[in-house]
Formats: sequence, structure tokens, C-alpha cells
Amino acid sequence: MQELNVISNINYVGNWIIHNRIMFFSNHIINIILAIIIMVFGVFSAQLISKGVSIILSSKHIDTTISEFLATLSKYIIITCAIVSSLSRLGVQTTSVIAILGAAGMAIGLALQGSLSNFSSGVLLILLSPLRTGEYVVLGRATGTVLNVHIFYTTLRTLDGKIIVVPNNKITSDNIINYSRESCRRNEFVVHISYDSDIDFVVKVLKEVIENEPKVIQDKDITVGLSRFDPSSMRFIVRCWSNTNDLNTVYWDIMSQIKKALDRNNINIPYNTLNVNINNNNDNNIP
Repeated sequence: MQELNVISNINYVGNWIIHNRIMFFSNHIINIILAIIIMVFGVFSAQLISKGVSIILSSKHIDTTISEFLATLSKYIIITCAIVSSLSRLGVQTTSVIAILGAAGMAIGLALQGSLSNFSSGVLLILLSPLRTGEYVVLGRATGTVLNVHIFYTTLRTLDGKIIVVPNNKITSDNIINYSRESCRRNEFVVHISYDSDIDFVVKVLKEVIENEPKVIQDKDITVGLSRFDPSSMRFIVRCWSNTNDLNTVYWDIMSQIKKALDRNNINIPYNTLNVNINNNNDNNIP
């Protein structure tokens, strides 16, 4: 009888181990499958939401740089949440993972201080938008049209077709001059007139040139006046406003019209001259 009891106990333990092993592996398989489903669903949702954020911001006429940044940011936030949820489903202590990632992030941050500085500057440039794609700007020593504002750097194209890549931390640490943000800008012309000209007549001629230019905004301030007396000429200043897109065209047209108007009215523009006196000495007169 005792032998039968021992055998039955052994069979019971064996059946219990087999049963619990099956339950153990089946639970793990279920958790792995659920983790994969969470990850796949998270990636799919991230792509879908990122695309939706981009479409919504574009429909609201938000700047392309900002909309792309926010769409990308939302995508990676969702993917990160999906990864943490998947690890938690697998039984991994996410608090420990976050602590490890935090320590690793600190070490990486110390090693990549310059890159992180560019990153933070890029976030500020995107959120505050002191410059946008298509605008003509001066960034320190770099001048050109903005092609892209990335997280780490900004790309410009110069007027002669060169590409300039500027680190973002250099942009935020210096002055930013934006020539395209305002819808209209002021041109200034410096005209040198000879002293034998009548001041009132010169002012009248210069005003007529400005008033006859169709691209000048006539209801904004127009200034024409004598600025200073130079050694060989009187300096007149002419200021007028035009649309930003017409600024260069207006400048060239008015410069040409000023010269033609001065010529028609016999108003002289002085220029530097050099007088050379040659003394011819007669060799016969030399003692």
C-alpha cells in the first residue's frame, strides 16, 4: 500500500509540473503575442496620428517647418509609449528601464554638448519662428534664402547659388536680420549734386521721379531733402517705400530715372578731377 501511495504521489507531482509548465509557457506566449500586438498597433497609430497632425496643421496654414516638427515629435512620443507598454507586458520593470535610459541620456548629453545645444536652439527656432522657409535673412556672416530649418542646423541658399549650412546654436547666439518678414520696406538713395545747383529745384526734380514711379507706395512716408555738405558736393537723401518683392526693381528703376531727370534739367553730378601742372624748364637757362 505504501508503494502505491508513493507512486501516486510521484504521478501527482509529475502531472502538476507538466500542467504548470504548460500554463507557464502559455502565459509567456500570450504576453509575447500581446506585446507584439501593442508594438505593431503603436507604430501604426504613430504613423497615422503623425500624418493627421501634419494635414491638420497644413490646413490651418501653419508654417511647414513647425508642422513637420510637431508631426515627427508626436510620432516618436507614441512609439516610445508603445515600447514601454510592450516591455511592461513582458514583465520588465519599466521604472528600471527608465532609470537606465536616464543615466545613459545624461552620459550621452555630456559627450554631445554641442549637438544638444544645436538641438535646443533648433527647437527654439521652430517654435518661435524668427525665420521661415523662403525668407531672405542674415545669420551672422551668412546671408541667403532659407531652404530648411532642421533640428540641428539651418540651410541657406545664397544669391549666387551657394548652399550654406549654419549650426542652430550660432543662429540663436547672434542677431537675426530678416528681410522678408515685413510686406513692405524702405529704399534709400544718396544723390550728390554740385554746389552751383538750386536746392529747391533739385528737391522738386527728385520728388517728381518718386511720384512717377508706379511701384512706390505713395501713401507712406516719402523723404527728399538736403542731408549734408560734402567737400565737393551737396548730399541729398531720397527715401521711399515699396513692396518687399519689388524692392530691388524699384531701386534700379529709380536710380536710372534720377540720372535721366538730372540730365534733362542740366543738374550736374560732381566727380573727382585731378589737375596736373607740368613745368617745362629750359636747359639753356640752367646756370
